[in-house]
Amino acid sequence: MSAFAGKRVLLCVTGGIAAYKSAALTSALVQRGAIVDVAMTKAAEEFVGPLTFAALTGRQVYSSLWDAPESIPHIRLVREAQVALVAPATADIIAKLAQGVADDLVTSALLAARIPVLIAPAMNDAMYNDQATQANLCTLRSRGYEFVEPESGFLAERETGIGRLASEDAILQALETILARTQSLKGKRVLITGGPTREAFDPVRFVSNPSTGATGIALAREAALRGATVTLVLGPTHLAPPAGVEVVDVVSAQDMYDAAVGPAQTADLIIATAAVSDWRPETTSPQKAKKGEGDLDVHMVRTPDVLAAIGREKHTGIVVGFAAETENHETNAREKMARKHLDAIAVNDVAGGRGFGAQTNALTVLWGTAGRRDLGAASKEVLAARLLDCIINDVTSD
Repeated sequence: MSAFAGKRVLLCVTGGIAAYKSAALTSALVQRGAIVDVAMTKAAEEFVGPLTFAALTGRQVYSSLWDAPESIPHIRLVREAQVALVAPATADIIAKLAQGVADDLVTSALLAARIPVLIAPAMNDAMYNDQATQANLCTLRSRGYEFVEPESGFLAERETGIGRLASEDAILQALETILARTQSLKGKRVLITGGPTREAFDPVRFVSNPSTGATGIALAREAALRGATVTLVLGPTHLAPPAGVEVVDVVSAQDMYDAAVGPAQTADLIIATAAVSDWRPETTSPQKAKKGEGDLDVHMVRTPDVLAAIGREKHTGIVVGFAAETENHETNAREKMARKHLDAIAVNDVAGGRGFGAQTNALTVLWGTAGRRDLGAASKEVLAARLLDCIINDVTSD
């Protein structure tokens, strides 16, 4: 059976001479069993008419936000598709995506996409090599967009250089790889803990930390995109959890222990990103504590160790922990991995406030006695994908 059989692909065609090749690409996808929706920019229509794509797909072609507005097409198209392909992707569309511009159907849909987006650039080599274009490409890569690189050869301007749309085979192979990844956790139960916990001192004061839960939320979204049934046990945060994920809201370390330890025993994969408070006030005042003249002494006691309990009581699932370290990062992380009976641990440097609350992070994954993979520095969405790839391809295969 074809890897594309029954898969939903959103093809975004923009205004370059290579747009005519998108018709052949559409035919190839349809012949392989894909369900293809086509969205075009107005400039693309100067090269290929919508009727061509409608005939090839047997489906309506969209070129305006006002096409079937009652169904809100820029949202529906990316919700129904499993992958979006921009081919050809002009310098203009790349710049708009890098800047977050949403001034037509295609840019609005891609800005709303929570699915993998594959970009196939095609333009003159001078435009491709321009510093602005290269900076925009770097920006999109850092946000998790994927690329099938252009080829060198004869260009529309009767010049030779890099900028030709990648071959049909290269684009199909890149799409197939992405679709395979989106099914890599199909049928698996994944439990993720995220966010901080709060340990109450009185009704208006608590002990906590700067975690926002962004990493746990990004991992939950990515695992769901890969076909998993996901439960996210989430501490207090202002961030919205992803759609299609069961969310269990908790406040304290005890709440997180109660919500996570039992379900972890039946999960196939547990990733503990939560920044659980290690101590709590021994007593909690039922009323707001009043400020006196002297100092205040508060006796702190240990909270339950959620990750250790999961590692100790797990059955067949893979348990991955996180270690936020300020010194001796890998030594401390490996000690934690052994002490808490983990299969792997992702360690990051949080000295100087790095990691917590930031849009980007840097992770290194450790497993076994010598397993190690540096995931580099990137957005938390990109790192979520890299971490799951590492768990699937490296940790579980050792």
